[in-house]
Amino acid sequence: MTIQAVLFDFDGTLANTLPLCIYSLQEVFLKFDQRELAVKEAKEWLGNSEKKIIEEHLISNQKLDAIEYYYNVYKNNHSRLVDNNREIDHLLSYLKEEGIKLAIVTGKGRRSLQISLECLHMTTIFDCIVTGDDVVQAEPDPEGITLALSMLDVPASEVIFLGDSNCDIEAGLKANIYTAGVHWLPDGKTTEFKVIPDSAFLTVDEFLEFLKLGALHES
Repeated sequence: MTIQAVLFDFDGTLANTLPLCIYSLQEVFLKFDQRELAVKEAKEWLGNSEKKIIEEHLISNQKLDAIEYYYNVYKNNHSRLVDNNREIDHLLSYLKEEGIKLAIVTGKGRRSLQISLECLHMTTIFDCIVTGDDVVQAEPDPEGITLALSMLDVPASEVIFLGDSNCDIEAGLKANIYTAGVHWLPDGKTTEFKVIPDSAFLTVDEFLEFLKLGALHES
């Protein structure tokens, strides 16, 4: 297998941002609906953009204000709730040095993703970014992955997609690309995969070893 590109989910895969996403939603629902949102319920909604989540689930008619409030909470608490991960930084640097194209395919909105990329110093790393704002159908529909492949101009047979949720894995398999499940961050979307990926990795080092053993340059 020759790899030309690696596609990443974001929340729970490239950054431990799920606690921040959940906290931001909880603050929104507390302020605008006077409702204490349970972590389990918030987790079930994630995978869609925060804008879509608020539009669909908030009772208050102040939805535009609520969406703006979400972004303020998300940005103001990012440094407190999300740490830089040296292992992931090293992985991305290694792939760039190897000439591999890098992409993000995520259900989160572009604005919140941009906040995270700026806070984590990742703004110049990726060749392609597809967010929940760019697609009609969220995962497990493969629309986002298919769009990324088109933008990168690489064949599906030479791509790996990494994600931490069952929807990620299902979307990757539907797109007919090699799909890896990862559980290398503390707060992933799922603790086990009901949809079986092609490979699974518990640490970044395991994935690096997989690449270095030949996955990058086999023909």
